[in-house]
Amino acid sequence: MTVVVTGSIATDHLMTFPGTFTEQFVEGQMENVSLSFLVDDLVQHRGGAGANMAYGMGLLGLAPVLVGSVGSDFADYEAWLSRHGVDTGSVRWSELKHTARFVCTTDAKNNQIASFYSGAMSEAGDIELAPVVKRVGAPEYVVIGPNDPTAMVRHTEECRQRGFPFVADPSQQLAWADGGMIRGLVEGADVLFTNEYEHALLLQKTGWTDAEVLARVGTWVTTRAADGVRVEAAGRDPIHVIAVPETKPVEPTGGGDALRAGVIAGLTWGLSIERATQLGSAVATEAVEVIGTQEYDILREPFLHRFADAFGPDAAAEIAEHLPK
Repeated sequence: MTVVVTGSIATDHLMTFPGTFTEQFVEGQMENVSLSFLVDDLVQHRGGAGANMAYGMGLLGLAPVLVGSVGSDFADYEAWLSRHGVDTGSVRWSELKHTARFVCTTDAKNNQIASFYSGAMSEAGDIELAPVVKRVGAPEYVVIGPNDPTAMVRHTEECRQRGFPFVADPSQQLAWADGGMIRGLVEGADVLFTNEYEHALLLQKTGWTDAEVLARVGTWVTTRAADGVRVEAAGRDPIHVIAVPETKPVEPTGGGDALRAGVIAGLTWGLSIERATQLGSAVATEAVEVIGTQEYDILREPFLHRFADAFGPDAAAEIAEHLPK
């Protein structure tokens, strides 16, 4: 069975300004700001939560089906994903808009000025899942990642109507969505992903308690940065999984998407939720030790050695049965 991954597909354009933004501001003239910053460098990275998750699953041998909307500038990106095991046959190409872009300039004090162009992502709500499933077969999971809000709602409702098991990952969209929309995105999910802040925000906006959320989902996975991951399910004691220690400088962008890729891969392999979360933790560490959300690789023997150091040789042996050779 396959995993269908819906979510944003974007490119990130990252620049560095050697000074500080605040030095350029003129007191009393903030209503007339007109500034141009001469930057030191420009780095472009492939990104978008849906594409990032699919990339990680591809490295783990899943051949995930990516579903999202892109522009005519997607050709090189598509080739990259295809080379890394992602099925892009259900990606929708816009005739009018470019692929979504995140443009960000960071100054010497890590202040940022950024813009996000949704572009073709705004058309993702036109995508129906039924033709995707007809092409690739019944999904083991449909991942509903952060995306155009209309698309997220449509995909969630279609999963419930057609009986597709789904994973809810509302992520950064929780910040602006109202309680009714969030309740609709969460209800009936096999797995719900949040980070710790999003966990609290979800409770605040829905008006639900932890117990009420757990009554509506199969498993709730909450990432806690250096404190690891907490896994909760109704009627069971919480499971705590450590963050696999890093051995290189850390750039955290994309770590959450990589963790989700690992957890979902482990569940499709038939692993326990604890072992699957351990796999997710290990994949996340690989991702944060490089700059760029799709620049990491999973080299079988070093990965298994690190996994054994963190979780023991028996756990590594279980993972090794499924990890691509």
